[in-house]
Amino acid sequence: MVDQGRIRSTVRPDEIVVDDYSVWVNTDIQEVEVTHEGDTHTEYEYHQVQYTKDEYIKQMIAENKENNHLMNTILGVNDNG
Repeated sequence: MVDQGRIRSTVRPDEIVVDDYSVWVNTDIQEVEVTHEGDTHTEYEYHQVQYTKDEYIKQMIAENKENNHLMNTILGVNDNG
């Protein structure tokens, strides 16, 4: 995982972008009005984290497992895993 920090772009990013090697997760996307030499335009500022595909898959598996456990707890179901 590489935390790219706060990024600014003139194009609104997708929340998740997948390329050949990585999964890019963009969160906390905010519109920012920028004035430069009398011209005002919109930019987007957001937090970006880059994962390898394997890292992202492992993270999703862990989150899914936790969500299943929480749901079973809420429902009163015994999950032996």
